[in-house]
Amino acid sequence: MPIVSVNIPQIGEGLHEARVVALLKQPGDKVRRDEPIYQMETDKAVMDVESPVEGTLVSWSAKVDDIVPIGAEIAKFETGGDAPEVTAAPVQPAQSGVASLFVPQIGEGLQEARIVAFLKNPGDDVKRDEPIYQMETDKAVMDVESPYAGKLVEWTAKVDDVVAIGAEVGRMEVGEGVAVAAAPAHGASAPVQTRTQRTVQAPAGGVKLQGIPPRSRAYAKEKGIAPEALVTIPFAGSKIMPADIDAFLAGGATSQVSSSGLKYTEKALPGKQRVLNSRMVRSNSLVVPGTMTVVAKWSPIEDERARLKASGSNFQPSAFTMFSFAVTKAMSEYPAFRSSLAGDDKLRTYDNVSLGIAVSLPGDELVIAVVDGADALGWKEFASAMRERIDLARSGKDQAHEAVTVSLTNMQAFGLRDAIPVVVAPSMATIFLGETFRDIDEAGRLQKVVNITMTFDHRLANGVGAAEFLNKVKEYVENISEVLK
Repeated sequence: MPIVSVNIPQIGEGLHEARVVALLKQPGDKVRRDEPIYQMETDKAVMDVESPVEGTLVSWSAKVDDIVPIGAEIAKFETGGDAPEVTAAPVQPAQSGVASLFVPQIGEGLQEARIVAFLKNPGDDVKRDEPIYQMETDKAVMDVESPYAGKLVEWTAKVDDVVAIGAEVGRMEVGEGVAVAAAPAHGASAPVQTRTQRTVQAPAGGVKLQGIPPRSRAYAKEKGIAPEALVTIPFAGSKIMPADIDAFLAGGATSQVSSSGLKYTEKALPGKQRVLNSRMVRSNSLVVPGTMTVVAKWSPIEDERARLKASGSNFQPSAFTMFSFAVTKAMSEYPAFRSSLAGDDKLRTYDNVSLGIAVSLPGDELVIAVVDGADALGWKEFASAMRERIDLARSGKDQAHEAVTVSLTNMQAFGLRDAIPVVVAPSMATIFLGETFRDIDEAGRLQKVVNITMTFDHRLANGVGAAEFLNKVKEYVENISEVLK
């Protein structure tokens, strides 16, 4: 049988060498095509490299920690035939006009990628090798750099789209004589540079996040499953697929006997609880919580409720709706409470308030109702929208999304005066409203008050900023008649 060489692949322009990090196969091992056989490190990423051939590994031509040139031989394989030839995408001089941008092939075995973010907008001038978008493959999230200098005309895909390798993702206006690549075939290299921004690595405990297809990651995100929970889902084939996620959420029940002889029933958690659990587990590893409480006079809200009842109007919002409107007004004045972290070092502040409201369902399930653009609504519009969104949540529809930065939980009906709420990322705060109780005011008189307790993410607000916001909520609660005008 013929012996063929396997060489260090060219995964992007401008790379000249790579370090061998690990050899995943031993001489004599049988290897399938597209099976990872070694790891290498370039200026841009540490990555698994997959075999371009099927056969038996004869020998390694380099050792761990060797620095080898791109294109150099790394191994020899005994195969049943000639190794497939990998060809570069053809290029041709272009007249001044529009050139397509293709999703690059950066390694053997990759079939698709998810669009994570666009770094340029249509109309922007772009330099060659300037990062223009981010994509996620089975192996990494990376910046993709422009192969041309010119002006971005349009994006032909959207954020979160899962697109095939080699598919068009955008179009650019380029100058006369620029060499333009045709769409790359599978295995071909498009003239696009990549720079890894965040390599998917194993979290604590050694669970590997590598190898989960972008389509499955996008589907899990749609279902509210955090990456930490995604890697625990059992799967039937070689990779986790959307059907495996559906099976995980469907669950089932079985009766069993423990090793002690005691009988028990074991069943999968309800799907909504699994989603909530995955969010909370993720939050536990991200959020740096701080908690504080203010005592607010509640009689102004009760007085406003009594006034509305006496008016005989059909408009009869609850006291909690009034409280929620007060929180919304405070959020509109404090940008930190309309913010979340995008990665570790970018602050994303939303123009408008998306207010989350915890809604309890039968069986102790919990979903979130969301009033989007809450700060842009007048009082009556807000009350109507909040009622509609809560009704939708009670039908089982969880509306949580990444722009919900503050959520409210109302425990007045359960006799709870105090609690420490939990922040579920990417939200930055959860506010607890306790039952009313009587306290003595500064003049020695009994009055109705409530505890308003907030847990917040200390990465987004410090103590003074959080205290100022919470006191603004208190101020609006105690002056609710003015707020509702």
